[in-house]
Amino acid sequence: MSDVLIVDDSLTVRMDLSESLEAAGVKSELAATALEARALFDRQHFSLIILDINLPDGDGIDLLREIRTTEINGKTPVMLLSTEGEVRDRIRGLATGADEYVGKPYETSYVVARARELLKRDTKKDKREDEDQETPALPLILLIDDSMTFREMLKGAMISAGYRVLAAETGEEGLRLAADARPAAVVVDGMLPGIDGATVIRRMRLDAALRRTPCLLLTASDEPDAEIRALDVGADAFLRKDQDISLVLAKLAAVLRSGGARTMEEEMKSLLAPKRILAVDDSPTYLYELGEMLRSEGYDVVAARSGEEALELLAVETVDCVLLDLMMPGLGGQETCRRIKGSPVTRDLPLIILTSVEDREVMIQSLSAGADDYVSKASDFPVLRARVLAQIRRRQLEDETRRIRDELILKDLVERRNKELEAFSYSVSHDLRSPLRAIKGFSRSLLEDHASGLSAEGLSDLKRVVAAAERMGELIEDLLKLSRLSRAELVKESFDLSEIARSVTEVLLRSEKDRDVTFVIEPGVRADGDPRLMKVVLENLLGNAFKFTKKTPGARIELGETTVDQKPVYFVRDNGAGFDMRAAARLFGAFQRLHSETDFPGTGIGLATVQRIIDRHGGKIWAESAPGKGATFFFTLSRRASVRN
Repeated sequence: MSDVLIVDDSLTVRMDLSESLEAAGVKSELAATALEARALFDRQHFSLIILDINLPDGDGIDLLREIRTTEINGKTPVMLLSTEGEVRDRIRGLATGADEYVGKPYETSYVVARARELLKRDTKKDKREDEDQETPALPLILLIDDSMTFREMLKGAMISAGYRVLAAETGEEGLRLAADARPAAVVVDGMLPGIDGATVIRRMRLDAALRRTPCLLLTASDEPDAEIRALDVGADAFLRKDQDISLVLAKLAAVLRSGGARTMEEEMKSLLAPKRILAVDDSPTYLYELGEMLRSEGYDVVAARSGEEALELLAVETVDCVLLDLMMPGLGGQETCRRIKGSPVTRDLPLIILTSVEDREVMIQSLSAGADDYVSKASDFPVLRARVLAQIRRRQLEDETRRIRDELILKDLVERRNKELEAFSYSVSHDLRSPLRAIKGFSRSLLEDHASGLSAEGLSDLKRVVAAAERMGELIEDLLKLSRLSRAELVKESFDLSEIARSVTEVLLRSEKDRDVTFVIEPGVRADGDPRLMKVVLENLLGNAFKFTKKTPGARIELGETTVDQKPVYFVRDNGAGFDMRAAARLFGAFQRLHSETDFPGTGIGLATVQRIIDRHGGKIWAESAPGKGATFFFTLSRRASVRN
């Protein structure tokens, strides 16, 4: 992972953060003064800078201004780290351009977790650049196992299989990494020190940001009901540790395919992610005690000594929960609460009133002012901790509900726009056919009746016009076919997929009788779907395989069926040209081509048509390939199992 620059005059702080970041897989450079820091950030790009405000040879915020003017690190995230002093210092630092401000004494786990979150900015930028270069990032797998031998063996196998792997020894560490890294899947041992694998999965299923992450539970137990217990807690798959590693990899690939999109969860903040609490109280003693207790639970605590300071801080810094004293000089707790809840920016923040006043009327007034809860200062700390977590969870569930609602509205809007575009595409394509026929007809007439009156150059240009018109005609017909297939009624029945495949291959062989190609059609493959539309799927998949094996000696094309997680998966495999998997994201887009037109002609509509039909059947389609090693297209249909003769 990219380097972090740590600038702090305290050797203890530098070494503590450096060692903690290194344990999290992050390299760091250290500087004790502003002079040393300048020498580093002027010549080297950093993905994150952790900067103390009070340096022996300068002011950290002035140094931050310098960083923001440099070409190399001007956009690098900066975390200010300083002794909690004046609120003005925090506001000044954030207003100057700091991305984060953490007060000392700090909780190391919080600083490391926030550092990893800030580092994701560079990761997302790199990901966008990779997408621009058509190089998708490899799936990230979180592996949780306390056995170093087994963990390293499985980690090596996963890396060889094309995954990125993040490893953890305990369930607690695994949950923190899951909240931070948002892995594509989790592989967890059932028996762990501390919380066990089942508890890890159960907690992930309770977290809206992580609940859809596929989880594979491993166990060395040979108890007959071990699998039932694993699936009961929410595991997507279960394997015994004495089974072959290849089976683990196969199960992992299966749960990844069935995991589905997680766009909403990726944007949502996990309950397990680092949280910041704004504590507002005019008593320095109580603020200190409260801060110590909350930091021991992994929270970052921002302290404000008045309602006015709290409002100033909320204007420049986001927090996850507000703990607000009721009785304060100046702007009191209830009025501060009203102002926080009256602002569109902060009104959804969980807010808990803290007070030593045990009065029913005061409690009602506080809740009427907008407070979400009311806790007596005399209560035990576990009560306050539970209330804080409950309010953060409530906020997360509200955010999730809002996101789901917005997503449904957007989905409905997109569907309506797509229908309008399909109707427009059909209308335009249909209307273009008549003038195109005229262009082709008159061009052919010129070639047949007046070719002798044209120069060699004119004759060549006219032939190009005819060829372009033919090409345009093919594109229009394919667009019309795609539009018709999208609008056609779906009539499902059980049918013989093998029989349809044989009829398609017969047509292909008659079209090029001199081709040396072997078709291997598995007999008796049955499926549930619309046989008319599935014939179109096989015409495209087998037709592509036929086309892309034309330069392959001993060409071989197969159609068959396999089973993944007790569900039928159909495939078409060939040993032809293949393609680079880095370009696979473009594979099913309309007019997308992975090979040159001169080598393999076509319109680029076929696979888009196939995907549209598979989607209408409620299935999925994906491909595996390598340049020069052929390609295999897998697809599923309905959830019903296939029937064999």
